Amino acid sequence: MNFSEAATEKLLMVADKISNQKHMSAIKNAFSTLMPVIITGAFCTLISNVVCSTTTNGISLAKVPGMAWLEFLQPIFTSANYATLNFFTIGAVILIGLELGQTNKMKGYAPAFIALCSYVACCPSFINFTLENKEVIQVADVFGKDYTAAKGLFLGMVIAMLSVELFSWVVKSGKMKISMPDSVPPNVSNSFNVLFPAMFTIIAFAAINFGITQVTGMTLYDIIYTMLQKPLEAVMQGLPGLLILMLVAQLFWVIGIHGNQIIKPVREPLLNAAIMANTDLVNSGSFNRGDLNIINMSFWDVYMSMGGSGVTIGLVIAIFLFSKREDYKGIAKLSLVPGIFNINETMTFGLPIMLNPIMAIPFIITPLITGTIGYFLTSIGFADVLVYAVPWTTPPILSAWLASGGSMTCIITQVICIAVSILIYIPFVMAANKQKIVSE
Repeated sequence: MNFSEAATEKLLMVADKISNQKHMSAIKNAFSTLMPVIITGAFCTLISNVVCSTTTNGISLAKVPGMAWLEFLQPIFTSANYATLNFFTIGAVILIGLELGQTNKMKGYAPAFIALCSYVACCPSFINFTLENKEVIQVADVFGKDYTAAKGLFLGMVIAMLSVELFSWVVKSGKMKISMPDSVPPNVSNSFNVLFPAMFTIIAFAAINFGITQVTGMTLYDIIYTMLQKPLEAVMQGLPGLLILMLVAQLFWVIGIHGNQIIKPVREPLLNAAIMANTDLVNSGSFNRGDLNIINMSFWDVYMSMGGSGVTIGLVIAIFLFSKREDYKGIAKLSLVPGIFNINETMTFGLPIMLNPIMAIPFIITPLITGTIGYFLTSIGFADVLVYAVPWTTPPILSAWLASGGSMTCIITQVICIAVSILIYIPFVMAANKQKIVSE
């Protein structure tokens, strides 16, 4: 076995361990389930602002003479947005608890609700409200938006995983089990079996939060958000962190492993939280451009994944323009329609790109370059910041228009990125032509 084969085998082993690690798998599956909720919330905010609003600074159909009646429908989309994006963390906690409970062989839905109760027990049940005269009053018996929307996401994920692990361990130990007579119906018996483990878990997390608050003066939410979530967001919302994450994904792709699935547990919480924060700011109606997150999930899809991973829409076009190989042209024809919807497995495994030194190089570097272009043009103010989540299968041009709320500068930026991707792939397509001639 040579060095290349040994390195590939090692990477395959690492990828398999990451993909099958139960906590990573629970997060990945939970976010996959939540994706329709994220898209729904973003869609409702988009419609609210570009169709129903008469006060927005941007374009809106309701501003067209005779269409002001559309403002009457705005509360529908506002309510749907509130029900989705503002309760995103709650959904994540429940789904992670459910996924991890199933992995731990726990029957029923108890782990999901244990996770939720444990999370709520670790959050303050009051908010500080500032009056018009600047006086701050404390409103009791309420659950703040910070804990239900994206800001509470990391604490929710941590509590969900720890609480389900503790609950599962106590149940399996049998130390708190209540034995019921055989005459008791199974559903009643099962409820009593987990009664004390459930009580123990929820009270334990409430006690931990209470103890930490008494000692440090900070809640678990304050500690996790300040010491974990914000630093990670700062890394991921900077260009170097984003490029490193994309590089890791592309390296896995070229050895035949679905790179996006490997990085998903890290990427999804951070980048989805960023796009939801943008949508929330737009929905509030009062924000500065500097408050928006340039790097978010839509940025990844719009500027770094056109045609699929590796920005292979550029490769397809380069093949049509410059390839002299019938096998490449045949694969490109098969890949054209799926590529419009950012599905490129036919290119990745059919051309192939994986384990192909000539095509692996542009496949790795192209999204890094287009992402840098997108970031630069956005940071200097040429392109608007993307503020709405869009399905990853949304075709290029349309994706830039929807994610930006109708910005032509974002469409132009995406077109520039596609043009650059074509230029990057052209020399390698021409090299593949020569490779074919030599092999013959």
